[in-house]
This record gives sequence, structure tokens and C-alpha cells, in this order.
Amino acid sequence: MPYPHAPRRWTLYLLAALCLASVATDAQDDRVPPLNIATQSLPKAFLRTLYQFQLQVRGGVPPFKWEVTDGSLPSGVVLQADGQLTGTPQQSGDFHFTVTVSDSGRPAHEIKQQFLLVVASPLMAQWGRYPKVNGQRLEGSILVSNETDREFDLTVIVLAVNEIGRATAIGYQHFTLKKDTEGTEIPFGDNLSRGSYQLNVDAVAEVAETHSIYRTRLVPKQRFQIQQGP
Repeated sequence: MPYPHAPRRWTLYLLAALCLASVATDAQDDRVPPLNIATQSLPKAFLRTLYQFQLQVRGGVPPFKWEVTDGSLPSGVVLQADGQLTGTPQQSGDFHFTVTVSDSGRPAHEIKQQFLLVVASPLMAQWGRYPKVNGQRLEGSILVSNETDREFDLTVIVLAVNEIGRATAIGYQHFTLKKDTEGTEIPFGDNLSRGSYQLNVDAVAEVAETHSIYRTRLVPKQRFQIQQGP
């Protein structure tokens, strides 16, 4: 015997089931903690040294998707979709950028946060006393810094090169530069023959534990004239 009201009854059952599923989903969403970025700051990166750091979230519905939505990362570093910052920085400085992370909720939630990534040179050198001529003597000093958490086996060589390419060492130092050391002064100077000299200062740091080598160079723009001498 046919049941003329059966299709309507099944339609009502289906609507009721959908409503219950919606209520259950809403209740489940209410139990999910709100999406938040747990990472508050970034560790320092070093020039031409591999950098890897995982950004973290709290709450939300995984999986999550990360992207840079404002500012820029240093050349050589990227933010992957899974939230990992990775790469080898090719420029030093302070880099401000904003990341946005979204979850897989229905609807999806997203949150933004600004970050600062500092890229430092592991080995830094700058003039302490800028080079000058004093009679027959060319002299000055440099300041060297170790920005890392490892000791450096440091070698510094200062060469004065005359017009015909002859190089004279007017400074040499080889010592251990302690970690997190800033502004260690290295003086140099010696008497030179009469002539015009280009000054080259080279510093090389070796880290045995990581098989790393860092280099930096200082070269004044001008040549130095020694007027006195034989």
C-alpha cells in the first residue's frame, strides 16, 4: 500500500539530521581554543649562514598555512607554508615583516603578527683609529667583534701595497676571539719607504666545531703618501 506522505517525512528527517550536524559542528568549534601565534620573537640570524626556525601557533584547527603579508625577509630567506623560516641570508640588517597564519576551520580563522629578524655579520671589523701617516710611519687600529656564541680562531693581516704592487706587512695578529665579544682593538703600524701606498686589512675567523670560515676586509678609499725616507 503506498504511503503518500513518505517523501515529506524523509525530507523532514534529512533536514533534522542536517540541523543536528550543524549544531554538533558549532559545538565542536566552540571547544577549539582560539587561534594565536605562540612565537613572540625570532633568534638572530647570521650573514651567509644557514638559518632555520619554526614559527608556532596555539589553538585553531590544523593544518595551518603561513605567509608573509607585509614587509620583507632578507634575500636568501623564505617563509614556507608550514611556518618554517629557512635559508641563508645574503644581506645583513634589521628586517621588519608581518606574517599571517590561517587554520582549517569552517570558516577558517586567521591572525597576523609583526616580527623583526636581525641578520648580523658573524665577524665584524671597523676602524678604531683611522689610518694616518706620521713621518715614515703608517699607523692606525681596527675594532673586531664576534657576534656569535662560539669562539673564533682569528687572524688579522694588514698590508701596505706600493705603486709597483710590493706588499709590506705592517700588522699581524693571531689569537682567540671570545664569543659575544664587541670592539676588541687591534693596532697596526710600521715605517715604510717613500712612496704611495694602498692599505688592505683582512680578518679571517675559523670555527673548528662547525668547520666555518668568516672573512671581512677594510680598505680605505685613499692612498697614503710617505714623503720621508731613503
